[in-house]
Amino acid sequence: MIDGSCLCGTVRFAYAGALDLMTHCHCRMCRKAHAAPFATYAMGSRAPFRWRAGEAAIVARESSPGFVRSFCRHCGSVLPNTHLDERVAIPAGLFDDDPGIRPSAHIFATSRAPWFALADDLPRHDFYPGADAPAVVEAQPAAASTDGALRGACLCGAVRYAVDGEFKAVYNCHCSRCRKARAAAHTTNGFVALDDFRFEAGAAQAQLYRLPGARYFGQAFCTGCGAGLPRIDRDRGLVVVPFGGLDDAPRREPDAHIFVGSMAPWYAIGDALPRFEGAPVA
Repeated sequence: MIDGSCLCGTVRFAYAGALDLMTHCHCRMCRKAHAAPFATYAMGSRAPFRWRAGEAAIVARESSPGFVRSFCRHCGSVLPNTHLDERVAIPAGLFDDDPGIRPSAHIFATSRAPWFALADDLPRHDFYPGADAPAVVEAQPAAASTDGALRGACLCGAVRYAVDGEFKAVYNCHCSRCRKARAAAHTTNGFVALDDFRFEAGAAQAQLYRLPGARYFGQAFCTGCGAGLPRIDRDRGLVVVPFGGLDDAPRREPDAHIFVGSMAPWYAIGDALPRFEGAPVA
């Protein structure tokens, strides 16, 4: 039995079988939805899958014709896709247990984020393996910024924002909280001064879930599509910006991997960036 849950624990599920495929997806739709460098999905027959709790908290939305994405209305975690024909696609970041399967390929590799390097030996496919055309409609990139600001948006486009200043630090975070929040292998967050960030539209549609017991951690997301959003931390005078939501290419790449002591058992780091078992050392 393989168990999984969203960040807040409201939605829980179980898979009583063997999953047969796991891939890293780099399409813009997945990057926007997860607000992460890429999404990792494990797939298998629909029959062994069941919801254990929280079905009333599931929000389902058609993100492209015929393709439905779901998220938890309380914490924003992307949830398993049970709207496929006799198949289920589970975001691997939600697993509480080792799923017993490892990634076999990168898909939509040509759409990968410009700031994320593919540094492993896994096969790379333009679309799904064996398919001649994409199975989902790609989110179209926004027009390039003309005023020097970095712009980003949620998946549905209702929430839009801009970063005017330089990031103080950028980290690939592998902590269990970020994996649950993004339902991904890890997240890439940039930290910018509060005065250098602004919402341009849809601020009222941004919801913040604060994890009980956490001093700083929280998950900001769009209530319309569930996509991860920048989290404003007024106490520290900064904003945590998920690079997966950016439309413009940032002017810097990640500085390091942090909390690798909590890294998912099914993910392997392939690059040479510095690694910290926990928080970065100044």
